[in-house]
Amino acid sequence: MAFTPKTPYVAVDGIIEVYFEQKFQGIVVIERKYPPIGLALPGGFVEIGESVESALVREMKEETHLDVEITHLLGVYSDPTRDKRFHTVSVVYIAKAFDMPKGGDDAKTATLYKIDALPLNRLVFDHRRIVKDYLEFQK
Repeated sequence: MAFTPKTPYVAVDGIIEVYFEQKFQGIVVIERKYPPIGLALPGGFVEIGESVESALVREMKEETHLDVEITHLLGVYSDPTRDKRFHTVSVVYIAKAFDMPKGGDDAKTATLYKIDALPLNRLVFDHRRIVKDYLEFQK
């Protein structure tokens, strides 16, 4: 009988800080195309043979059309109930970009929000908590 390990899925999420002429403009939030429908930080699953850092850069490009530079590791989020579909562990990075986002791949739209206009109550998964942790990190 073959052994089939059961482990959580590994994902990455990104808080993309957008800058124009060295001035911070806000962060990117996507509208998801697929369930759970709603707003979220851009992100996705790590592929076999891929580092989490490479996955972050790839997923940010696919969902927002932005080239990002990772600046910080915000944290690892592993609550088994964070994703209703299955147990997912997400490594969350803060990254910089220098252009306007545009939705692509799993993202219906990608929008730049000023910090004081973030739609926290509309975020899916545990992304509200992640954004609050980010705001604490920024202090």
